[in-house]
Amino acid sequence: MSDSYSPTNDSANKGKSGDRGPLLSILIPVYNEQAYLARIVRRVIDAPLPGNLRRELILVNDASKDRTAEVMEQLRQQWPDLIRVFHQNPNQGKGAAIRRAIKEMSGDYAIIQDADLEYDPNDYPSVLTPLLEGYADAVYGSRFATRTMRRVLFYHHKLGNLFLTHLSNFTTGYDLTDMETCYKAFRGEILKSIPLRSNRFGIEPEITAKIAKRGLTVYEVPISYHGRRYSEGKKIGWKDGFSAIYTILKYWLIDDCWDAEQLHATRLLRTMEYSRNFTRRITKVILPFLGTKIAEVGAGIGTIARALPQRERLLLTDSEERPLKILKNSYDGNAVVEVHRFDPAPEEKTATSDAPETDGDIPTDNDTVLFHNQLQKYRDPAAVLRRLKTLLADDGRLIVTVPSHPFLFGKIDQELGNLRRYTREDLRRVLEEAGFEVETFLSYNRPGFGPTLWWKLTGAQEPGRWLMKLYDFTFPLTYQVRRIFPLPGTCLIAAARPAAKKS
Repeated sequence: MSDSYSPTNDSANKGKSGDRGPLLSILIPVYNEQAYLARIVRRVIDAPLPGNLRRELILVNDASKDRTAEVMEQLRQQWPDLIRVFHQNPNQGKGAAIRRAIKEMSGDYAIIQDADLEYDPNDYPSVLTPLLEGYADAVYGSRFATRTMRRVLFYHHKLGNLFLTHLSNFTTGYDLTDMETCYKAFRGEILKSIPLRSNRFGIEPEITAKIAKRGLTVYEVPISYHGRRYSEGKKIGWKDGFSAIYTILKYWLIDDCWDAEQLHATRLLRTMEYSRNFTRRITKVILPFLGTKIAEVGAGIGTIARALPQRERLLLTDSEERPLKILKNSYDGNAVVEVHRFDPAPEEKTATSDAPETDGDIPTDNDTVLFHNQLQKYRDPAAVLRRLKTLLADDGRLIVTVPSHPFLFGKIDQELGNLRRYTREDLRRVLEEAGFEVETFLSYNRPGFGPTLWWKLTGAQEPGRWLMKLYDFTFPLTYQVRRIFPLPGTCLIAAARPAAKKS
């Protein structure tokens, strides 16, 4: 390698482990880029970063046939504190290389960087700032939004990009201008929790489809672009365009947003990722009961939290390390949202659990505490409710949702860890035992009564992803016709306040 790529003192010091601040993982898939790799790596190392970000470069060689592997090793030796190198064999494609980079990354944030000179790392500050300021979960750098400079490209290539972007927008509901952009930046824990399957360039629409189904907040910023011709080494072709169309349609129909470990570790219902319409609707039902200082206990990975209003304060709690890490990563920099550890039933901990019961500085003046679909999992529900009461202001309101109608209790409940289903009388008794006065009860999810009864009678252990997908797809319609078929609801919502103290 020529001396022109040796590190300067300034660039060599950037991103070392001794520097304090969050870590940015720069994910660089590489295939046959011996001509450009050293130059883009130098630009990445010298690029400005917002705030006090540190950097690491994750280079994945996808079985290159030229001198790329040799160049990568020379780069690693020059910047051992910054660069980590991995090799794929045999060649699997850009998507597979990105998956490997995600697996190996350790950053709080991540950005994808192609190993050529089409994208300018000097755009990192504008791409990363919405993440650091807490506005976004993901940021796309758009080649087609208003910007200062771009190289004029072939019209038909641009037309293909715009077609794929519009098709993706139609299926996701986003209004992106450039879905196929390389510059995609994410919060690290969120990116790690998304299962990716595509091996080639289908990784772009796949990521977009899955973050949309997760309900993540996405920002788009303009970037400069210096596109290269196929004679200069560009690799994407017309076959990849058809593959992208297939991928867009596939993940429009298929929900595959969480890896198996994530689903298990966060106690997320197996069917939750197929029930977005249901989740949005139940949030609207409880909206009139919410105050300005809202606490959700057992927020998990934030399925309900993302639909809750962010007013004066939104407190999100969980008792397990993995969901807490995801929540903190998701809301880092958000001035309204606080994330704390809180265990509503420390006495029911397993013997192997040594996590603290709560953070010492958790707010206790909340005017609303939400406990969604969890009370049925505890052996002593009144004790759990009394502990929730410690988070509530004297005139605050507790909102509890539970599955209703004990005769519907079946194998699905057992599989989900439920110990019981509630009647109104049961829930009122438990609330009063814990020192609450019930304001109102609401019965919810009438469209779900028939399917739940069927699963009970057939002994199903879980409803299945396709049935849940169909149920959720038709939920807005079946919800509107609930007055025609007044079936009982399968969910019970209670709003209660602390009982007045007797003099």
